[in-house]
Amino acid sequence: MLERLRTRWHADMSFEQLIELARELDTMLHRIRSERHIHPPIIKCRRCGRVGPAAEPDVTVRAMILSLERFGMAPVEQVKALDKCWAAHRKQKGLDLYGKAAEAPKSEVPGCAHPSEAG
Repeated sequence: MLERLRTRWHADMSFEQLIELARELDTMLHRIRSERHIHPPIIKCRRCGRVGPAAEPDVTVRAMILSLERFGMAPVEQVKALDKCWAAHRKQKGLDLYGKAAEAPKSEVPGCAHPSEAG
């Protein structure tokens, strides 16, 4: 995944290109986890006490941006500026963490968001 990020990322990428790269990395992550039979950890829900698998990890656009500094692909100042621009772009375009159109806010429903055991 890091090699893909190193070869594909460049400083003048558009937000659309950043979103597409994050999607590619997310697809790679899920494929690797599936091929290697890597399962999420078992956790206990703080609300209801249900014990079950945690949510699968995903690659967000922001996580990808922050990884640029973490793995020495971009200086801290550049990453901070890009992160700030991404946040403004997300807000302006109404995008979620993954660069998709954000869903309308859901009404508050008591209970947990994890799947039921009957499902």
